[in-house]
Amino acid sequence: MGLFSDIREDFSNAYKNDPALNSWVDFIFNYPGVWAVAWYRIAHKFHNANFKRVARMIMGLNQILTNIDIHPAAIIGRRVFIDHGTGVVIGETTIVEEDVLIYQGVTLGGVSLKQGKRHPTIKRGAVIGAGAKVLGNIIIGEYAKIGANSVVVKEVPDCSTAIGIPAHVIPKGRCKDPFMHNMLPDINKEMFEYLLKRVAVLEHILMEDNKNLLEQDLQLENIYESFIKAMKN
Repeated sequence: MGLFSDIREDFSNAYKNDPALNSWVDFIFNYPGVWAVAWYRIAHKFHNANFKRVARMIMGLNQILTNIDIHPAAIIGRRVFIDHGTGVVIGETTIVEEDVLIYQGVTLGGVSLKQGKRHPTIKRGAVIGAGAKVLGNIIIGEYAKIGANSVVVKEVPDCSTAIGIPAHVIPKGRCKDPFMHNMLPDINKEMFEYLLKRVAVLEHILMEDNKNLLEQDLQLENIYESFIKAMKN
């Protein structure tokens, strides 16, 4: 597809991804993410034609207008939708494949000052939650989901969900299940609940030397081992 066909597809894709979009007036004034991608596509053409200074100027103006910072050298596929968009940063060597959904405050950044590939690759259909930081030359798999405000520094397999700081991968789900922020598990809460229950059991053991409590402690130990195994994956 050509440049303007891609931009036209980006515009129509906004209607598919946001039920709040009701009119062209709304689209023009309230969807900076779509406009940022459109300006990126123009700047990317200039960058590839070796007019790199012009490309950077275009994206500099785009950043002023939309508060979204996209390097013109980044590679962004078709139908990528940046929802709301404020504060999104996409680095120079980032690759974002088709049908990716990015929420506000996301950083696709680098952790190295060396030349070469130093930013993440986001595979087809992935969802990056609001405020998430995906850092380094890592791969976020197809239809993977990154929880809001997570900090991801390791690769995430296809169809998996990563949450937390630093992010941990939780068991896989079906690839195209909707991304529900309110349904993500709270790893810290689960860990604190385990610790409180473990302390209570140990206190009772010391006080009563009860066989049933020893069995409960063994059960908690099995839960803990499963939890640690999941955290390492």
